[in-house]
Amino acid sequence: MLIDYLTSIPRKSCKVSCARLNLSSSIYCSTVHIFSKYTFKTAFCKVSNNVRDMKNAVIGNNKQKANLIVLGAVPRLLYLLQQETSSTELRTECAVVLGSLAMGTENNVKSLLDCHIIPALLQGLLSPDLKFIEACLRCLRTIFISPVTPEDLLYTDATVISHLMALLSRSRYTQEYICQIFSHCCKGPDHQTILFNHGAVQNIAHLLVSTSYKVRMQALKCFSVLAFENPQVSMTLVNVLVDGELLPQIFVKMLQRDKPIEMQLTSAKCLTSMCRAGAIRTDDSCIVLKTLPCLVRMCSKDRLLEERVEGAETLAYLIETDVELQRIASITDHLIVMLADYFKYPSSVSAITDIKRLDHDLKHAHELRQAAFKLYASLGANDEDIRKKIIETENMMDRIVNGLSESSIKVRLAAVRCLHSLSRSVQQLRTSFQDHAVWKPLMKLLQNAPNEILVVASSTLCNLLLEFSPSKEPILESGAIELLCSLTQSENLALRVNGIWALMNMAFQAEQKIKSDILRGLSTEQLFQLLSDSDVNVLMKTLGLLRNLLSTRPHIDHIMSTHGKQIMQAVTLILEGEHNIEVKEQTLCILANIADGTTAKELIMTNDDILQKIKYYMSHSNAKLQLAATLCISNLIWNEEEGSQERQDKLRDMGIVDILHKLSQSSDSNLCDRAKTALQQYLA
Repeated sequence: MLIDYLTSIPRKSCKVSCARLNLSSSIYCSTVHIFSKYTFKTAFCKVSNNVRDMKNAVIGNNKQKANLIVLGAVPRLLYLLQQETSSTELRTECAVVLGSLAMGTENNVKSLLDCHIIPALLQGLLSPDLKFIEACLRCLRTIFISPVTPEDLLYTDATVISHLMALLSRSRYTQEYICQIFSHCCKGPDHQTILFNHGAVQNIAHLLVSTSYKVRMQALKCFSVLAFENPQVSMTLVNVLVDGELLPQIFVKMLQRDKPIEMQLTSAKCLTSMCRAGAIRTDDSCIVLKTLPCLVRMCSKDRLLEERVEGAETLAYLIETDVELQRIASITDHLIVMLADYFKYPSSVSAITDIKRLDHDLKHAHELRQAAFKLYASLGANDEDIRKKIIETENMMDRIVNGLSESSIKVRLAAVRCLHSLSRSVQQLRTSFQDHAVWKPLMKLLQNAPNEILVVASSTLCNLLLEFSPSKEPILESGAIELLCSLTQSENLALRVNGIWALMNMAFQAEQKIKSDILRGLSTEQLFQLLSDSDVNVLMKTLGLLRNLLSTRPHIDHIMSTHGKQIMQAVTLILEGEHNIEVKEQTLCILANIADGTTAKELIMTNDDILQKIKYYMSHSNAKLQLAATLCISNLIWNEEEGSQERQDKLRDMGIVDILHKLSQSSDSNLCDRAKTALQQYLA
């Protein structure tokens, strides 16, 4: 190894080497002496002194840290740390130096990970010496909070979590470091479950009343990640008592204005997660009067950039699915207008006197725009008046359009989510959306984007293709059919649903040419593929598309003349399959549309299998299916159409009239009226 080689370099050569590495002569010599065989044989005090010198030399000096790693110090420090013959003091100093190295660059952390530092440090936690344990935990904390460290490394050995839980009681430092490790390594439901099953809630709850602010804060952060999107943890937290107080009450106390902003925000995140999980009601005073106002305060322009971002994103999550919370938030502290400042940040150089802070904020200003779009999307999710206020906010539509083409993928995603939320407004589709031609950047976004953006963008397109939207025609002219047909072939379920949904909206009351283009773009093979999709949403939207295609008699007859055999085959398969009531009702409605055609109805009349199925569903126990089947019969026997007498006779011979008489006595008024209307065709 390099270090072994360096121990044999003469003194003069030594100076040249350290100059090349830009490493001071003293630290270089300390590195060499620490690892010489002579030193190991003499006294560990000499080694300890050299390790201590090394520690002092690298503190706050990333260049020295990198050079020390190049010299191969890490494996030797780990060797000393793991040697039982090493004194506890030496092992502790080694852990401190390794922790200092970890505080350098991400490359430093990668080098430490490559040397398998985590197993060595975890082994060190078995020591009886508290100072050594704390040093190992401090180093582990530093490594695990680095973005280059895989969180799963904490969970490779099942006994590690249990041992960490046991160490929580040793000191306030073990409490702080372990909670910080947990909060950074809990990334998703699997990690949450492991920590929960090892008693994280019970072991950490009492730390919320610790005399140490750092311990309280790290415990709070632990709960914020444990409870996020986790009903099991949230339902448990709501009933936990600490010193006679329930956890939600403790969280509310931490929301008070006299508490540090970090604590207020994290407490609000805990209560938000518990609310979204159903552990706390949305109309509970701790949400309406405490959590929501706290988060709105965090959006104020006098807060730091990070606080404004976290406040807006947490508030967006809190109100996302609750109409009343959306209304309350929209009128709290002029929030809608306040968010407009997120797009003007920083408004002037003089507003921030700290040059480093200004540079940081300029680099992260896009995070403010992302957060604002997210919150606007949640605010406008349901209420028409709120949507109107958002759109009337200064340059709002221009900001959304610009957001759709930003370089940051997160901003583009947030902008399209905001657009999707606002696109639920019929009035805005007819006015603002048309005035700003939002369909153009939306179509551009759909050409080449990650699936996450494609899902939201295609959902928005579905709304822009509704029959009352002025954007529908230019979208059609821009080649949307080909794009949407390609989405129906995606492996992503949401994209398949949105693709077929948009085509369904496009086909509603459309011209025959558009309908033909849709069928041509999909192809019969793809249509059958969609009708046999395992997801019921895909199947329902495909049936909805067929129903819209088969509307108005000339269109019905034209489509059935070219695709009749395949469509009838598909209808048969669905009616025979194990599908829910809604699917079969939609299929019978398609048959009713076919029966309304002039020539197309003969495809039903000449298909005895289909006629028997219609008869079967007329006697079904479900009134919706009975009604849809009766509508088929009514359209087939309508008196004013050519050949009606022959069709009536054939259906009478099948026993249809007897069934109609029974249905005319039904307690369901709609079914009763439909059956009587059909019977009148026989009497006319």
